[in-house]
Amino acid sequence: MKPSGKEYKRIVVKIGSSLFYDPNNVLDFAAFNAVAGQIAQLVKGAGKEIVVVSSGAIALGMPRLGLKERPMELYNLSAAAAVGQNEVINLYSEIFRGEGCHGAQVLLTWDDFNDRERYLNAKNTLLALLKYGTIPIINENDTVATDEIKFGDNDKLSARVASLISADILIILSDVDGLLDQNKSVIRLVDKITPAVMALACPTQKKTCVGGMITKIEAAKIAVDSGIPCIIANGHKKDIILSVINEPEKHGTMFIPKKGLAARERWIAFGTKPKGKIIVDEGAKEALLNKKSLLSVGVTGVAGNFERGAIVALVTQSNLHIEFARGKVEISSKQLEKIKGARSGKEVIHCDNIVIISA
Repeated sequence: MKPSGKEYKRIVVKIGSSLFYDPNNVLDFAAFNAVAGQIAQLVKGAGKEIVVVSSGAIALGMPRLGLKERPMELYNLSAAAAVGQNEVINLYSEIFRGEGCHGAQVLLTWDDFNDRERYLNAKNTLLALLKYGTIPIINENDTVATDEIKFGDNDKLSARVASLISADILIILSDVDGLLDQNKSVIRLVDKITPAVMALACPTQKKTCVGGMITKIEAAKIAVDSGIPCIIANGHKKDIILSVINEPEKHGTMFIPKKGLAARERWIAFGTKPKGKIIVDEGAKEALLNKKSLLSVGVTGVAGNFERGAIVALVTQSNLHIEFARGKVEISSKQLEKIKGARSGKEVIHCDNIVIISA
């Protein structure tokens, strides 16, 4: 049975840069106010816990610096983000205060997810803010990031945040009505993200944003694999957030969740960047799918440098670019290179530290 709106207590809303601008590429305050106003209404009037993951720092910073095109240089992107982040928070703060709410700025980088202690601290901080009725406004810390400013970061960041706090639903707002089929009709329900579903996505060509339907579907996969439903909807539609909460299957595209992973499994699967890859044979893959540990005899190759305790991707020789699992290794890459393929029975990853991503 699919959850009803009344069960959506803890909500993550991702707001794309495209919502900030009208067709003439001019900042659209009305659209922004409408979305932020709905969030405040749900928090203040309905007692919802809402975390906002907001794009727009670079987009809002560009005109302040006189930039008409998204810059290519990292330092110019960081400069635009530094100026624009202040603009974003000021906009939210003004609207939330007018509705009797208050927001809190939270800037995250991959390091906050990769390190287990920092990951848990970020989780506890967000939960504390929600307890106090505050609306956390999250963005990637683009000002100091070196490799985080890239295609679609905030789409997947929102899914990881949803997983981090065990949200009841993830709502991704953009300027599209949802995922369209080949006849340009909105697909209302997706119960499994297949290659055919991915093929329906196409990258964006907008100047102010770096996301697209591809990254939104990738974000949806992280959410549903974590047991969290995800809806991609048009943020320009009147009262869209309220509509999605009340009738989730009638607005945008809803991705149906799988059975949820435990919190620690979610961290292994989606909360970290793999430090490397371990290539296994088909026999080892079959054993892992049946909840067995990875032994040295099943390892055929190693890619990357990692130490004991690192999270790595698991792939097969026939699908080097598609990870079917992730795990926390018991030995370093240097040690593994020496014993790969050996029939010593050396345990490389314990079964309790392996999470299957796709069979």
